[in-house]
Amino acid sequence: MQTAPSEGRGFRVPSWLLRFCRSFLPLPRSSAARNSRMDLRELIASQTDVALSLSKQVLLSTEAKNSNAVLSPVSIDVVLSLIAAGSKGPTQDQLLSYLKTKSVEHLNAFSSELVSVVFSDGSGAGGPNLAFANGVWVDKSISLRPFFEHVVDNVYKAASDQVDFQTKAAEVAKGVNAWAEKQTKGVIKEVLPSGAVDNTTRLVFANALYFKGAWNDKFDASATKDHDFHLLSGSSIKVPFMTSKKKQFVSQFDGFKVLSLPYKQGEDKRRFSMYFFLPGSKDGLPALVEKAGSETGFLNRHLPLQKVEVGEFRIPRFKISFGFEASNTLKGLGLVLPFSNEADLTEMVESSAAGSNLSVSSIFHKSFIEVNEEGTEAGAASVGVIALRSLLVAEKIDFVADHPFMFLIKEDLTGMVLFSGHILDPSQAS
Repeated sequence: MQTAPSEGRGFRVPSWLLRFCRSFLPLPRSSAARNSRMDLRELIASQTDVALSLSKQVLLSTEAKNSNAVLSPVSIDVVLSLIAAGSKGPTQDQLLSYLKTKSVEHLNAFSSELVSVVFSDGSGAGGPNLAFANGVWVDKSISLRPFFEHVVDNVYKAASDQVDFQTKAAEVAKGVNAWAEKQTKGVIKEVLPSGAVDNTTRLVFANALYFKGAWNDKFDASATKDHDFHLLSGSSIKVPFMTSKKKQFVSQFDGFKVLSLPYKQGEDKRRFSMYFFLPGSKDGLPALVEKAGSETGFLNRHLPLQKVEVGEFRIPRFKISFGFEASNTLKGLGLVLPFSNEADLTEMVESSAAGSNLSVSSIFHKSFIEVNEEGTEAGAASVGVIALRSLLVAEKIDFVADHPFMFLIKEDLTGMVLFSGHILDPSQAS
């Protein structure tokens, strides 16, 4: 696979994505070469804005505002993309609007590239261990329409299974959970809670994402020491902090600092990094999350581009698991129709009568992340349940993450955000 040169830390467009853009741009060859870069940048920037907007909605929600939290926006978006491919009319329009994409064909083409290239395992070439899988469970009383089945099989590479929701719903749910646990190397144990599917369920879509990367410069475990971490409540606790005297990718912005820790890069030129967004004040995290999720293009404008000397440098170890049901979060972002009695999911199944009675009843998501001296292990699973209706500086910079902060894991060549979250209390191993 050919990519743009990997020197430097600025955004570079990989050649496989340029070729991909030319395949759908309705432009003559001469203008396609000039315009595909702009279209690609807009596409990636839009996906990043979707990820940060969703992260804001989750991190400021009731479930997450008092606890550590982690999610994978791209995992949820893949499930929504599958639903979009099987919808039509205003329902599809609303899904495409939320996903900030032009058409289902456009979305499918981009999703196909993500599945086959961005999320392919890099451990054999010395990079991160990655696993990305999709699954579809279909009740035996219905069959998928040929086009939708083609999308499921060939675009999303999803493993599909014909099951009996009507008499064996609990058994099917157990199978979905076992699938998610296997695909995430055991870090996601139960994405579907008890009672999540029942005899009205007709389809279940699932995505699982696993990431394990070693730091490019590992921390010396013998240098890890306990220090105070200041909580939002005003009190403090002692937690283990990792440290290093090496130069770091750090930049200071108005009211916050950003640290980038690169993972060991493989031979395929993808570059994964973890970013820490540290508010200037000990209680400034909610305002920073709001800012990151509300300003278009926030991420690309706030990335550290060069290594600098650091003064005090400490980040805590942490290990968290977080799950939530995403339908209310998505409704809060304007995605309402797929969950309503007005949902049009008739492109999914052969029988128009069966299709007209379908809506999305719930979308369950669960993520896990562990950060230590060696690197990061993270996993996520998202499940959509379709049911019958009823329902730059010269001086040294300190970077001491001793109060609540936001983080994300990103692939730097494409800009794709894999995981995001915040740490309120590193001592909580939820």
